[in-house]
Amino acid sequence: MTTHPRAAQPESAAAVDAYLAGLLAPADEALAAALTDSEAAGLPGINVSATNGKLLHLIARIQGARRILEIGTLGGYSTIWLARALPADGALITLEYSDRHAEVARGNIARAGLEKVVEIRVGAALDSLPRLAEEGNDFDLVFIDADKVNNPHYLEWALRMTHPGSVIVVDNVVRGGRVTNPESTEDDVVGTRAALQLLADHPRLDATAIQTVGSKGHDGFALAYVSS
Repeated sequence: MTTHPRAAQPESAAAVDAYLAGLLAPADEALAAALTDSEAAGLPGINVSATNGKLLHLIARIQGARRILEIGTLGGYSTIWLARALPADGALITLEYSDRHAEVARGNIARAGLEKVVEIRVGAALDSLPRLAEEGNDFDLVFIDADKVNNPHYLEWALRMTHPGSVIVVDNVVRGGRVTNPESTEDDVVGTRAALQLLADHPRLDATAIQTVGSKGHDGFALAYVSS
């Protein structure tokens, strides 16, 4: 008789996350310091987990990304994971609303030796994105992890600056299960549902979404391939 594993409890899910991270995504000095300095500076603890950071790194490597756009820098933890996947002549542009967050991220990115690879642009992403498009930027990978209410707008701009074969990752698309409520008026749920609908309907995108459980609770991410 086939048996099925029981649903993970929060404590065991976090323990498994720690085990997997220690085994497959161990922190080095730069990554550990990025988290420590971000916490000391009072930044919210909403950075990606170590295993999710490693996943982003592997997606970028598998995709062969040479140019990456990140929307939502925070303290630069995910930025470091992504930038380390780039070839020697690669580049990453990351957008951060908060001057304070950007200041912390610059220090963390410099400590990791990536200051020549990463460019941080400060200000509202919906102001920065049109400028990036006007400059003729084209990206192989886009990681969207900022204010969720604007996710559909970020996705639309990402489509303007990607090409067939590009990959788009949208983080935090489950919201603890709240995303299933079509009657919700919460900004993060409304924005996330709109982005998921866009992923489903857009003729240039082929997408899926995976729910996750771990040290960050119950959430998930969407992965989209730009097909045309």
